[in-house]
Amino acid sequence: MTIRHHPADETLTAYAAGNLDLGRSIVVASHLERCAVCRGFVRGVEKIAGVMLEDMSPAPMSQDALAHTLARIEREPVLRNEAPAAPSWDDADMPACLKPYEMGRWRWVGPGVEMRPILLPEDKVRVFLLKATPGTRLPQHTHEGSELTSILVGSFHHEGGDFFAGDFEDADGDVEHRPIVGKERTCICLVALEGQLKLSGFIGALLNPFVRL
Repeated sequence: MTIRHHPADETLTAYAAGNLDLGRSIVVASHLERCAVCRGFVRGVEKIAGVMLEDMSPAPMSQDALAHTLARIEREPVLRNEAPAAPSWDDADMPACLKPYEMGRWRWVGPGVEMRPILLPEDKVRVFLLKATPGTRLPQHTHEGSELTSILVGSFHHEGGDFFAGDFEDADGDVEHRPIVGKERTCICLVALEGQLKLSGFIGALLNPFVRL
């Protein structure tokens, strides 16, 4: 597998530092499962961070620091190590990082396009599988915020290039594109979307109030 498109260095660094929210972390992790280059980058960042921690002088702690930490652990849900919820799988190409999380049902969102939400314990971004049939032309659009897309199966292309299984698109509100699914097979992507899509052009302005992707 030749991977041509990767997360931005800033995205990988934030992932390695634990600064991404759960939804975006899952989408980045699905790419890391397939990309040795990005796994190496993340390991390098983690190693540098470890060296920096070793060189830092220890900071004094308050007497009740342990009690505050234990209380916070009790309040917050365990996100990464909770038992799997036995989701039903319908595709062998689904990434392992999705296995601990339940999923909603596939639902129609447009001609040739379906989405399936990933049910997470936090909702800073919406995470979902997006499935489109071969040759589907999605509307020209921008985003209210960031959009991270990990291509699991199939391919699509737009003004920014050709994206195949294993590739990753790291887009934000400044990116405007119109993905067209490859004709060889159905395309399935894992997406973390901040805010709503904003359809472009005159027709987009008419349809925007009805878009709920």
